[in-house]
Amino acid sequence: MLLSELKTGESAVIVKVKGYGAFRKRLNEMGFIRGKVVKAIKNAPLNDPIEYSIMGYKVSLRRKEAAFIEIVSIDEAVDIVGISGEITEVEDALAKHWTGRDKNINVAFVGNPNAGKTTLYNYISGSSEHVGNYSGVTVEAKEASLRFEGYHFNVVDLPGTYSLSAYSNEEKFVREYIMDKAPDVVINVVDASNLERNLYLSTQLIDMDVKSVIALNMYDELERSGAIFNYRELGEMIGMPIVPTVGAKGRGIKELLREVIEVYEGRSETVRHIHINYGEEIEKGIVAIRTELEQEKDLIYKASPRFMALMLLERDEEALQFVTRDGPRESLLGIIREQSARIEAVYGENVEAVVTDAKYGFISGALKETYKESPVNRRRKTEYIDAIVTHKLFGFPIFLLFLFLTFFATFSLGEYPMSWIESGVGALGDFVGDTMSHGPLKDLLIDGIIGGVGGVIVFLPNILILFLFISFMEDTGYMARAAFIMDKLMHKIGLHGKSFIPLIMGFGCNVPAIMATRTLENRNDRILTILINPLMSCSARLPVYILLVGAFFEEYAAIVLFGIYLFGIVMAVLMAKLFKRLFFYKEEAPFVMELPPYRMPTLRTTLIHMWNKGEQYLKKMGGIIMFASILIWALGYFPIDKKIQQEYEIQKAEVEAAYDRNVLVEVGDAEQLEKEKTAKLESLHRQEIRERQENSYISRMGRAMEPIWAPLGFDWKAGVSLLTGVAAKEVVVSTMAVLYQSDDNTSASSLEVKLKEEGFTTMEAIIFMVFVLLYLPCFASLIAIDKEIGYKWAIFVMGYTIVLAWVVCFVLKQMLDLFM
Repeated sequence: MLLSELKTGESAVIVKVKGYGAFRKRLNEMGFIRGKVVKAIKNAPLNDPIEYSIMGYKVSLRRKEAAFIEIVSIDEAVDIVGISGEITEVEDALAKHWTGRDKNINVAFVGNPNAGKTTLYNYISGSSEHVGNYSGVTVEAKEASLRFEGYHFNVVDLPGTYSLSAYSNEEKFVREYIMDKAPDVVINVVDASNLERNLYLSTQLIDMDVKSVIALNMYDELERSGAIFNYRELGEMIGMPIVPTVGAKGRGIKELLREVIEVYEGRSETVRHIHINYGEEIEKGIVAIRTELEQEKDLIYKASPRFMALMLLERDEEALQFVTRDGPRESLLGIIREQSARIEAVYGENVEAVVTDAKYGFISGALKETYKESPVNRRRKTEYIDAIVTHKLFGFPIFLLFLFLTFFATFSLGEYPMSWIESGVGALGDFVGDTMSHGPLKDLLIDGIIGGVGGVIVFLPNILILFLFISFMEDTGYMARAAFIMDKLMHKIGLHGKSFIPLIMGFGCNVPAIMATRTLENRNDRILTILINPLMSCSARLPVYILLVGAFFEEYAAIVLFGIYLFGIVMAVLMAKLFKRLFFYKEEAPFVMELPPYRMPTLRTTLIHMWNKGEQYLKKMGGIIMFASILIWALGYFPIDKKIQQEYEIQKAEVEAAYDRNVLVEVGDAEQLEKEKTAKLESLHRQEIRERQENSYISRMGRAMEPIWAPLGFDWKAGVSLLTGVAAKEVVVSTMAVLYQSDDNTSASSLEVKLKEEGFTTMEAIIFMVFVLLYLPCFASLIAIDKEIGYKWAIFVMGYTIVLAWVVCFVLKQMLDLFM
């Protein structure tokens, strides 16, 4: 509960005071400290500010300032200490209670992309957030909690960002989070192998006056390089404790958490607030703006006055909007314009460039005193590898080779565990079939749940292998090189080079791929990348491809699978060209992207990423896919035609009677007769299901839509399978497993056989795969599109993908008819 929420006349106990250094110190000096009882006296006529009583004094606070103070009610405080009595007695008891007891520490992780921030966060929190070696993997704040040495840590992994300027969505999000949420301690993760660039963000945290600890991550690389770094001296110089860590191996984690506790409790001797000297002209401008800001306290309640003055001097858009949200404030704006113009006249360039130069000058000076480069001048392994994989002749073929190997392994290696799962699904179906008598429940379990869900779960190994390869390329740093290689081609089709990464991520899942477009600064580039992202074959489509490729192209499986993915890329290129001309005919943003050093990811990190995605796939089994399988089964099972049911019951009774007669007269082996009877009854049961299905609700729906599917060569069953895939593409296979029912519990191999028996041809398989590739994305992807760029674009994606899929497949059928 926050102090701003305390009602008039009520009392509460303060448990935490948040905010930046000077602001928090001012509140503490006014008596707002942990354990003290505070009472809300009254509100001003416009409900702001609020008068409080604390330590015998009356103090007025604005509501937004009171929001930085956390409280508990008197009753809760009494429950905590286990006594009741006078206020002073409760305060004394609370003070004793909290001494050495559990305390909550809110910690935020910030750092550059590729600094190992999320890896460190995962190790500390035991979480399994995805780690990618390029900008923008963490597109939202991820939260976790842990206990350590009597303290409860609430840790938040903020998006990777190079600075706290308000240019990209990540920068805005991180800056607003630090200012609004006011974490107790910020862990600034710095790449030990790239100090100068990473410490730029640290200088902005210094300006913000927030309690920070630097995690000097990947310290083992710095040690191996032979460089000498006195990190303790640098920490004392900048007022931030520095702790060496190796996030991937868990080195330095305990030391880091202990340092966070020291900083939180105010016991760290290293922590001190410093002012970076930006030079006489800039400092004059900061003082002039700061003096004006301090006249209006509501402008500096959530950010350091110096930081706010510096942002305004740089003409930061977000900062200008903040200070003018309640009115024009012409006096303040006039000072900003005057000071900015004066500085630009002196230096001949804009204020932001001058401040940036000063920051890097500060960093350079600090490193000169504390860091010594290795005397051995050797070519780094990254340069050796890049000389090959980014070569102007070999780079592109090597990338295509990696993609081919990915799909080859996905199909070939996945075949073995796939057959094991098939056997398990088949055994489960046989067990249920042997132990239950015929009836709707047995049909539901075998044909609906085991058939539908089992028909999809067999493809789990293929999904895991695909994610293993994608994860490895991301974590090693190769994916950033792929974007570099593809930039010129992407430029020719009107896309930014950085768009390539969200597109490749689409091979895994379109939802995080759509969210990853936030790294693109230009909104038009974001929209265009999102519009074509659904054309990248996500892992949910893979079961459909493997089913049909295994049935009709077994000898050329890897080539056909690679071709399907390549065809999706080609269609994405063509649609990007078209959309660029129709909607976004503007100059592209320049290509600026970090190429991080190559790093061999730990097996733990790669497996966590792979399993995290596989876990999502398994969750779908028990959720939407099971629901869809049961629904499809019910629509195919009902209505029950009593006449057909009676006819089949008579035939089954005749089989039973014939068996009984043969046993009585001892005609043939009894065991063999039992097997023949069971086989005949099962065959009759399957015939009954097929006949019932022909008259079912789903058959009626499918036949009503047959005019849509007929020009593409599909029967009603194939059409219904595509229709149900709107919810999730995995449902296409589960629907086919239910509708094309086979005699051995719809394992993948039996489903392949059944498709051929039902007249599914090689040509239909090609057209079906292309349709699945192109038609509208799943609901989750559409929701993500709506969230990122608006519902109108989501509706547009629905419309254009359906039309594109139908038109392309119709043309393809006409072409194939000429040759097949």
